[in-house]
Amino acid sequence: MEASAKAIAPGELELVRQFLNTIDLEDGIEEIGTPAELAAWLAEHGLGNGRLLDDGDVRRAIAMRESLRALTLANNGEPLAAEAIPTLNSIAGGAQLLVRFDERGETALAPAGEGAEAALGELLAIVFRSMADGSWNRLKACRADTCQWAFYDRSKNRSGTWCSMAVCGNRAKARAYRERHSHDE
Repeated sequence: MEASAKAIAPGELELVRQFLNTIDLEDGIEEIGTPAELAAWLAEHGLGNGRLLDDGDVRRAIAMRESLRALTLANNGEPLAAEAIPTLNSIAGGAQLLVRFDERGETALAPAGEGAEAALGELLAIVFRSMADGSWNRLKACRADTCQWAFYDRSKNRSGTWCSMAVCGNRAKARAYRERHSHDE
């Protein structure tokens, strides 16, 4: 599914949105399901250092993606999945996220790990910064079970529910209409 310009997240948060959308639930397409696919995705997005990846790296990346999706579903009013937080904390620990100071005395949260851990750590650092600047709560996953596509809610009152009103929103409204009128028969 392609994102409309309205659904694209601001700044570096867009990278996290793209990571969340490495699976298309509706069509069953997984973009990072093998070490080679994960390495290609990370390289394409300026993450990772070209180190060979293995199946464990793929499992961690997918677990992190789905845990972040749980957070974005929670941003959209769904209950937070219990396993999301321990998974994210474990991956953050492996990335060895550290506060770093530069020559100007500015700070940054950066991963000290290597390979896939560093790449995943950089994504978690982006999540941390977006939570600090207030943009994280607008990154949501579509409530449609068959979709769950990540989108950035640009509505004034932060009420966006679906990735696309034209697709998922219309499906939900049609389903609700059918359910209401099936009881009339």
